[in-house]
Amino acid sequence: MLIYAFSTPAVCGCPFAFTQIIFYEGTCFTGWKLEVCGDCDNFQDRGFMNRVNSIRVESGAWICYDHPDFKGQQYILERGEYPEFQRWNAHNDHMGSCRPIRMHGEHYRIELFEGCDFSGQCMELCDDCPFLQSRGFTKTCVNSVKVYGDGAWVMYEEPNFRGRMYIVERGNYCSHTEWQAQNPSIQSIRRVVNYF
Repeated sequence: MLIYAFSTPAVCGCPFAFTQIIFYEGTCFTGWKLEVCGDCDNFQDRGFMNRVNSIRVESGAWICYDHPDFKGQQYILERGEYPEFQRWNAHNDHMGSCRPIRMHGEHYRIELFEGCDFSGQCMELCDDCPFLQSRGFTKTCVNSVKVYGDGAWVMYEEPNFRGRMYIVERGNYCSHTEWQAQNPSIQSIRRVVNYF
């Protein structure tokens, strides 16, 4: 079987050139493939349809979206192999855009707020938390977030790092809509650590 590769050298000249991800149309790394080493806002613009059934992350950590223009369901993929779409917790094989997670180092600190605009109950974390309520965060709603330090975080709608996931990088998020969530339900959170 012929495997066609599409890549854009200009993208590989970006400041995140140390990162690379390869998307495959078929399961187990077969069929047409798309190699990316920077932001890619639309797979179809590179001649690659939005069917992705396996992924190989050569380096870096990535946010992949099921729609173009960095919209839709988010999937966080760290270095490793994903031979079928269920391995990245997807319900189908749609994928439309991706970008590397901006990591600056290994110092992690985040503040979670119950209310919008950094109001209400606040919890500070520096490490993974599989269930926020077990640490004293009384609500299941997180409406705003401040990410300090160097690292990025993945927030999950369900305990034990399950359910829909959302990435937050260094900066302030005044509302859950700023991390593209449809509702503010967050019950577990972990650091992105496998990015080299």
